[in-house]
Amino acid sequence: MKPIVELRNASRWYGQVMGLNDVTCQIGPGITALLGQNGAGKSTMMRLITGQLRTTTGEVLVGGMQPFANPEVYKLLGYCPEIDNFYEYMTGRQFVQNLARLAGLSPERAKSRTQEVLEIVGMADRCDRKIAGYSKGMRQRIKLAQAMLHDPQIILLDEPLNGLDPVGRRDYMDLLGYLADQGKGIVVSSHILFEVEQLTRSILLLHRGRLLATGDIRVIRELIDKHPHRIRIETPDPRAFAQNLVGLPYVLSVEVTAEGLELRTREPGMFYDALPALIVDHGLRIDGLWSPDNNLESVFRYLVEA
Repeated sequence: MKPIVELRNASRWYGQVMGLNDVTCQIGPGITALLGQNGAGKSTMMRLITGQLRTTTGEVLVGGMQPFANPEVYKLLGYCPEIDNFYEYMTGRQFVQNLARLAGLSPERAKSRTQEVLEIVGMADRCDRKIAGYSKGMRQRIKLAQAMLHDPQIILLDEPLNGLDPVGRRDYMDLLGYLADQGKGIVVSSHILFEVEQLTRSILLLHRGRLLATGDIRVIRELIDKHPHRIRIETPDPRAFAQNLVGLPYVLSVEVTAEGLELRTREPGMFYDALPALIVDHGLRIDGLWSPDNNLESVFRYLVEA
């Protein structure tokens, strides 16, 4: 699908300090997670896309246009910064409606559109209370409501899950999934890896200003040849199981553990395909099977440590 955002060899320097270094990538519809440790360049990249900063070298395009100081690009963007900056004396409805007027909507359209977005984010029944009394989850929903007012093509959210309780996080993630299903591009900056993994399989991983990896988590993991896949098998007779594994050409090593055994392979697909026949032919028993490497945390760790 046609990308909404493109970075072409984009770099941003703050004097002698590198914020982002020669990043090239594309962001299209759906949810994309922007990952990285503190200082990796996530905030710099967000500010370049939203037009708050100009690239030092290279370029950033949003809808084919450069975003810096470009009001036409702002019409395509919705933005939820990490830091709250509300008018606390206003109600949620007043806050969102005032921003709708600032976005150029007529008084009648601002009122109707405000009601629409408040209903989408689940705040229609609580929006007439003052923001000063809102919980963190309610504030996050109001920020998302204002970002949706002008029906943007892409919405950028900086650490949107921070401070939310477990139920609030689940509801918020469902809401982002709904927006992605409507064809929106959603960019989520986060460091909570297990929650990001529930949101999307598509990631952009930054480290020290450079883009280390982009794309589907599982595909990226397949490309990390330096670290063979670990697969753990829970079985009552691990030694008998191990004897039938060590001769397989795609199994690099087998280690017996307290729970069963752990093997390493560079061809996990071939192993999983052969496993059912191996169990039946040799009368083996298996009580559990999982891979500690088949998750975002392991991909992140392997790439950053490398």
